Amino acid sequence: MSIFKKISILFIISFILMAVIGSWIDNINSKKLENLIKEKYINVIEEIIDNIENEVIVDKIIKTNRLKPKTNIDSINNQILYAKKYHLGEVKILKESFEDEFIIEIKYMNKIYTLKTPDEENLNDKTILNILISLDIFILLLIFLYIFKLLSPLKIITKELINFANGDLSRRININSKDEIGVLSNSFNKMASSLENSIKTREELLRDIGHELRTPIAKGKFAIEKIDDFSQKELLKKIFCDLETLTNELIELEKLDLIKLNLTTFSAETLIIESLGKLYLEDESKVEINIIEDFKINADLYYLSTALKNLIDNALKYADSYPITIEANKNEICISNRGKELSKQLEYYLKPFTQELSQRDGFGLGLSIVKKVIDKHNFQLNYVYENDSNVFKIYLLKSL
Repeated sequence: MSIFKKISILFIISFILMAVIGSWIDNINSKKLENLIKEKYINVIEEIIDNIENEVIVDKIIKTNRLKPKTNIDSINNQILYAKKYHLGEVKILKESFEDEFIIEIKYMNKIYTLKTPDEENLNDKTILNILISLDIFILLLIFLYIFKLLSPLKIITKELINFANGDLSRRININSKDEIGVLSNSFNKMASSLENSIKTREELLRDIGHELRTPIAKGKFAIEKIDDFSQKELLKKIFCDLETLTNELIELEKLDLIKLNLTTFSAETLIIESLGKLYLEDESKVEINIIEDFKINADLYYLSTALKNLIDNALKYADSYPITIEANKNEICISNRGKELSKQLEYYLKPFTQELSQRDGFGLGLSIVKKVIDKHNFQLNYVYENDSNVFKIYLLKSL
């Protein structure tokens, strides 16, 4: 989960919590306030009723409590806080919506009083409290937006780092802030420039080494043709062919650290056919292909077919009997051959110049190339020994 999602979740939780607390406090204060107001004016009502026949006293009570006559009552928008029926009449205490005043209705012994109370200071305090809570929520929103703006360069940094990691060495971060994020972007730019120069130097060195190695090998193979001794000629041919193979595999192994994959979409069947085409099999009966369910792969066809070719080549070399089996099904390709179980863990053979049997052909670089190709694609390679067979499985789904 990204840091922006985490901050958003924290903000939503804080916002909801503050809104709930504000609503809870407002509800408690409203009930408390209404009860206090009701008690105050219930006493006034009782006092008026007790003196209902004496208008002088009633007028004095009204003036003392600063009550004023009220007309044009909209009963639809009024909330009834208190109501009581008497033998000779009834009384009500109403509250007008969005107002800080109460209305007292007294109907008793043919006397009708509709009175408006003065503004209540407690109601004003409640309004101030609600305003403060709303202000807190607004400030919380501003803080959230400010943090988002402050961290927004991280998206740019993340994108450029991913592009750089995928082989685009020219990527740089253009952030001119003076804080830690600015320092981070400048440090990355310096590191990227240094790595780009080092990698370019390494590529040039690799090209030069490849050229310098291939040239004497080609000259040596040409010179062999002038040798008349057949046995010596064949021996030297094999030596130079081995040197050429070793040179090519070493260069290919090094190139895998530098190249950027050319991703395309193709089928598992296409991958298998491309891999077999690189082997130049003389006896096709040695390989059995079983495509249970064909599927699409998004990868570099050249390098992935090279990796699969190496696995097939090893299966052919180390098989006790033929055919070996290539099976494709549900995002995985399995290569199996009948033979002895590997004596060491798979990780041992994934290192350069390691083999099961030293007398076999090759230099122990095949599985190292397979490992680098699989890791470059973020796929998985597994090995199991079952039913007297060595089974190598390539899982062609991106690992997390």
